[in-house]
Amino acid sequence: MYKTLKEVTQTATELNMTVGAFNTHNLEMLPEMIRAAKEMGAPIIIQTSIDTAKYIGYKVIVAVAKEIAEDEMVDVCLHLDHARDFDEIKAAIDAGYSSVMYDGSHLPFKENIAKTKAVVEYARAHGASVEGELGTIGGTEEGISVAEDDKVYTKPEDAVEFVKHTGVDALAIAIGTNHGQFKSKTEVNIPLLKEIHAVVDIPLVVHGGTGVKEEDYPELINNGIRKFNVGTELLVNWTKTAKESFSETEVNKSLRHNVIPANMKVKEIVKHKIGLFMNSDSPLSMKK
Repeated sequence: MYKTLKEVTQTATELNMTVGAFNTHNLEMLPEMIRAAKEMGAPIIIQTSIDTAKYIGYKVIVAVAKEIAEDEMVDVCLHLDHARDFDEIKAAIDAGYSSVMYDGSHLPFKENIAKTKAVVEYARAHGASVEGELGTIGGTEEGISVAEDDKVYTKPEDAVEFVKHTGVDALAIAIGTNHGQFKSKTEVNIPLLKEIHAVVDIPLVVHGGTGVKEEDYPELINNGIRKFNVGTELLVNWTKTAKESFSETEVNKSLRHNVIPANMKVKEIVKHKIGLFMNSDSPLSMKK
């Protein structure tokens, strides 16, 4: 079924798990990502950047995601990631995206609240969910870059006010992660996450998930992380596999023979991550 972010994260909260939010960079990746979720018996969030949405076409992505969700009987949320332009957010919602992220993290606190609230009002009127962001996440993703010295951690007291005044369905928090990090792993600020989770009663989101150590997943999940973004790991491995396939193929061989192995590599990673995100070793009683 085609679902909103609010719906899939509500399920995650009830089951004390997190929902994997996986960035697709082309249309080819999309079917195997959803089939991976089907095989694992879990919901999935498919994310696109604005540039990917424009490259494929907003309505095309929506149509494909909806069709596969129905055919495969999988709960799928289609989410626009890190959007700052109101016109692009409106275009995504009007085309049928079930969720959008307004990234006002670069703005002064009150301006971030005001602009996020405006997005929430439009999205809610059209049946879509909204993720906001407070604090700044390091690294670079699709043209949005934050230097290490410019990173700002999320303050629990600010998170309370932000959620209260915007009405967002989920909140991306800055606890030490970085976009685009794949050659090393980061030290996530778990104590800060616990502080935020203690005072904010909505789903929390990790960005830059490729750089997070897998052994940290259970503690993140048990402290309110209900959406976990993974993008760079998929992109890097799809490209590596495609390069190997294309380097060995005959020029007149069908392209699908080069693309399918790359798609299957993505499927393998998505299944692995979902298995960890389901938090199977953690009893529901650990839910706060």
